[in-house]
Amino acid sequence: MKAIREAKYQWGQRVLAGIDLVNDGSHPECAADGLLVACGTPGEVVQIGHHVEANVPVYMVEFASPGRPACVVGCMEEELSLPD
Repeated sequence: MKAIREAKYQWGQRVLAGIDLVNDGSHPECAADGLLVACGTPGEVVQIGHHVEANVPVYMVEFASPGRPACVVGCMEEELSLPD
């Protein structure tokens, strides 16, 4: 069994979307393959879990951008970055 990779980001930490995040079908209010969050949008980690099969952290991030309602998206570490 693989060891669980430690989380790089912490609950409450400010992050940025490192890529455009598109709907994988898990957000019924958005079209499949529709843009959920644009690259560079700021967000906050609101929960941390882990992917059971891959043993990697999964982050629930609340993103907010002007003119759009807040959107909570499950993200992998590779999809996030830190603000400057």
